[in-house]
Amino acid sequence: MKLKADQTYDKLRGGYYTPAAVARFLTTWALAEGAQSVLEPSCGDGAFFHQVMSVDPPPEIVHGVELDPDEAQRAQAVLGEETPQRRVFTMDFLQFADQADQPSYDAVVGNPPYIRYQFLSTETQELARVLYARHGLPFTKHLNAWAPFVIDSLDRLKPGGRLAMVIPAELLNVIHAGGLRQFLLQQCAHVLVIEPQQLIFEEALQGTVLLMAVKRHVHSSEDCALSIRHEPTHDFLGVDPSAMFRAQPFMPTAASPSKWMQALLSHDEQAAYARILGLPQMRKFHELAEVSVGIVTGANKFFLVPDSVVEEYDLHEFAHAMFGRSNHVPGIVYDRAVHETNASRGSTTNFLRFGAVPFGELPSGAQRYILEGERQGLHERYKCRIRTPWYDVPSVWSTALGLLKRSHIVPRLIVNDAGAYTTDTAYRIRARGDAVSLAGGFLNSVTALGAEMAGRSYGGGVLELVPSEIRTLPVPEVVVTREELAHLDSRLRARDPVEDLLVERSRLLLCEGLGAEVGDVVRVHRAWGRLMARRLRSPSGLEE
Repeated sequence: MKLKADQTYDKLRGGYYTPAAVARFLTTWALAEGAQSVLEPSCGDGAFFHQVMSVDPPPEIVHGVELDPDEAQRAQAVLGEETPQRRVFTMDFLQFADQADQPSYDAVVGNPPYIRYQFLSTETQELARVLYARHGLPFTKHLNAWAPFVIDSLDRLKPGGRLAMVIPAELLNVIHAGGLRQFLLQQCAHVLVIEPQQLIFEEALQGTVLLMAVKRHVHSSEDCALSIRHEPTHDFLGVDPSAMFRAQPFMPTAASPSKWMQALLSHDEQAAYARILGLPQMRKFHELAEVSVGIVTGANKFFLVPDSVVEEYDLHEFAHAMFGRSNHVPGIVYDRAVHETNASRGSTTNFLRFGAVPFGELPSGAQRYILEGERQGLHERYKCRIRTPWYDVPSVWSTALGLLKRSHIVPRLIVNDAGAYTTDTAYRIRARGDAVSLAGGFLNSVTALGAEMAGRSYGGGVLELVPSEIRTLPVPEVVVTREELAHLDSRLRARDPVEDLLVERSRLLLCEGLGAEVGDVVRVHRAWGRLMARRLRSPSGLEE
């Protein structure tokens, strides 16, 4: 867990400054219809104000809000002498927007702060909760400050007005942004999301998108027109944003908190994907298996150890095989041979299970090890201190299948022949039928594409899936033999390209097994390759 005391000042205030080219692009589009009033809800030092004030003539009203007094002063200097028409309000934007007498604006531009919910003040947290409740939106304490900022900005916007912002790419596919996605589709006539492949804020280590939205008129009942545009470079910043917006193909999209990843697919790809999902033997993962989180220790570095620690403290009777990282499993089978190879390399292959044995009845080596943990204060950690004794980890059991929480190229189901334990870096999977067939059938382009659209990109581009997302994955219900699984496992261990294996497995499982059209499978595979490359920020997708 990341604590507030460990964060830098810029992290806590969410301050990442917008490059001039980005601010110019968004501002040009936002003001293109002759906006006479503009709001910047988190103006920082005035990056967007420089662009707003360069318009000839500038809008009559330019307002900004900035929590940091020094930054607010710099932003005000860009606007000139403070007047009712040219003013920066030094306060939290959610407090500013909560005031009953706030005006509406023709345009809202900006780069809202990226601050986790737990780092917000108690008052701001409550304002965010009330804001979501007022609009009947799903609320979660996992949300980030930028989401309620966008919602409140839309509230401040006049019908027909334009909102242009830089926000995290999480908008497209994280669960906690569902309320914002729903609100945008409810409130807007058009929404264009431009996703640059190159990072805009290198220091933030987070992908960002440009959100361009037109608020609908009061009496409009049509579905919002949504479009997502992927840009491999920043060259698009040099074109006319209004012309780009007009030329963009939009698709009517009903309001819901659902993820927007499918909008990254072409119409042909969406149709091919839908046809394959409609085949009789295609299932949702939850129809074939149950998903449970791995063992939660509260102190993984204490309970997960290499053989050297087992030897040093003579912990053999408490040590049990475990895996929890992708480098622990080179293929899709975790057996004793793989376990012993990992152990010989010094990997953390042992889970220490002391149980509820009273401290005084433990062997001397175990007592020494537990005392060392207490010297590090581990017994005072939340998950540990609520247990008696603190070293008795609950819910310790293994399953025949495992699935790592994070993956690189594609997620894999792991056949757990070693009966190894998995911690919360992996999920425990209980197949309703044959575990081997489920694991062998899981590796295909349709399931891989489903994972790209259901999951989210985590630090470094890895793909992260949570249980609710795993349960929705499309999986073919097929029969896979042990021999077939062993061959697939050996090829993965030999580092055969995963892309090639997906092509082969997809033709075998989907075309020959389920009767899918070859052209549909090819389209789905290409769509997966493009989304995978997007996540990894690779210069190009897969070749045909």
